[in-house]
Amino acid sequence: MLQIKNLSITHKKDLRPLLDHFTFSLNSGDKAVIISEEGNGKSTLLKLIYDSRLVDSYVEYTGDILTQGTLMGYLPQEFPPEYKEQTIYTYCTSIPAFSDRNPGELAAIAARLRLPKDIFYSDQLCGTLSGGEKVKLQIAGLQMCQPDIYLLDEPSNDIDIETLEWLEQFINTCGKPVLYVSHDETLIEHTANVIIHLEQIMRKTQPRHTIVRMPYREYISNREASFLRQEQQAQNERREYRKKMERFRQIEQKVESQQNNISRQDPFTAKLLKKKMKAVKAQEHRFEREKEDMTEMPDAEKAIFVKITPETRIPNGKIVLDCQKERLMIEGRLLASPIFLRITGPEKIGIVGRNGAGKTTLLKQIAEELLARPDLKAAYMPQDYEELLNLEQNPVDFLSSRGDKEERTTIRTYLGSMRYTVDEMSHAIRELSGGQKAKLLFLKMSLDGCNVLILDEPTRNFSPLSGPVIRQVLKEYPGAIISISHDRKYLEEVVDTTYELTEQGLVKRN
Repeated sequence: MLQIKNLSITHKKDLRPLLDHFTFSLNSGDKAVIISEEGNGKSTLLKLIYDSRLVDSYVEYTGDILTQGTLMGYLPQEFPPEYKEQTIYTYCTSIPAFSDRNPGELAAIAARLRLPKDIFYSDQLCGTLSGGEKVKLQIAGLQMCQPDIYLLDEPSNDIDIETLEWLEQFINTCGKPVLYVSHDETLIEHTANVIIHLEQIMRKTQPRHTIVRMPYREYISNREASFLRQEQQAQNERREYRKKMERFRQIEQKVESQQNNISRQDPFTAKLLKKKMKAVKAQEHRFEREKEDMTEMPDAEKAIFVKITPETRIPNGKIVLDCQKERLMIEGRLLASPIFLRITGPEKIGIVGRNGAGKTTLLKQIAEELLARPDLKAAYMPQDYEELLNLEQNPVDFLSSRGDKEERTTIRTYLGSMRYTVDEMSHAIRELSGGQKAKLLFLKMSLDGCNVLILDEPTRNFSPLSGPVIRQVLKEYPGAIISISHDRKYLEEVVDTTYELTEQGLVKRN
């Protein structure tokens, strides 16, 4: 099916190795997930497997990728920008297999994805679709092609919970090997039987990869247990070694002292002490060899560190939002009616709903209102980060407000805690991964001391390794949060109250 032999990947700009002698076979029945911290090359690996031309501009690689005529279906992380101003029908006609499918087959694909049965013939512009609808449209295109292997880059991004559950079922039952990248821990737990873990150790100077054939939770549990065992064994060996060396130094010093004090009139004793010192030195060499053979201290990639200042606290009785709308509309189309939402104090609200229900439209309207309030310090994190980011700036410049040396030093410290390398701090933002861009917006909110966060899919680009950290920070955040999310762990661990946006308005879920 798919064989990768001794693949090494190096970033052209800073010569940072992303992958070193990676060998892997994707077999029938494999549902393999690639996990890593942000910026470690997950999407790059997936693109390289599909078409090396997608990465030629920014990485160099050696090794072999053997597909033996296998038809691969690739879902990119972002919807193709060249089709945003084109109709859905135009996009579909660009899919070679579209013309080979009869209307009944196309209607069946649409129904499985909870899309209108005539969606593929629509003259609606692709750019007006919600994020989830765009993902569904691309998944539909893959199903039309019926590939031998599915390569999916963040397939769970922006899709509603019902479609997420369908996606899990599809991955498990499609009968084809699947290699995918996802931030969604629940999706990974329910589907993956192969884990490919990419790491950057030794302060992000050395790549390391681990491939195991087991469920995700079992891998994480085994990894943590193994790390602790190795760390404990290494510490015990070093403790015993220090004790031995202390005793050895005492003996060595005693023999040296005796040698220094021996009388020249006692050559026999001097000869014995010289022989004894020779034995001591031989023992020192044995200790040196023992030190070389000690268990290594385990080196794992450091987790990100996020800190939000206590100044972000909001009083319990303060009315953050009192939203009363007769109707929610977009481009003359009624989405929901009526809308009522009242938030008091440090509440954490989650909004869910089907794709296209108007969640992002509602959140943008809420953001406009709260950002204009002088009694609040609100921040908005959109689904499309580029609405707020200047892609030509580097991360330090983006986060700088004064531009003085002290501020820039502080910013570099914060970026380092988010596991940016020194080189990445000077890269143009356009060169960063989606997760690294998301980190920038989180840092901006932290540095600005915001007490109300308005978040559209806040965890969508964080790896399953960073996700728990982000969720814990948001759970402990002392301000108010108004968010859209389909991340089931986020909704379970962070959110106090979940509302579903329906045509009849916001409905509180149990």
